[in-house]
Amino acid sequence: MKKVVKINGMQCENCAKRVKEALESKEGIKKVKVDLTKNEAVISGQIDDNLIKNTISNIGYEVVEITDKKGLF
Repeated sequence: MKKVVKINGMQCENCAKRVKEALESKEGIKKVKVDLTKNEAVISGQIDDNLIKNTISNIGYEVVEITDKKGLF
């Protein structure tokens, strides 16, 4: 399963790295790609939307939208 997650609050590469590392630390997540210019993360694996929201919120960023995505990573 893959999800497109829109995130508010990321302002630099360190922000993107922080989001990526926080998500990668969660069980069930296989791969994370964070695009700072689009303010989004693409996540592959089996993970609950609430866990995504909580993980990102706990490090100081806001989840705007989570959508299911199809296709290649």
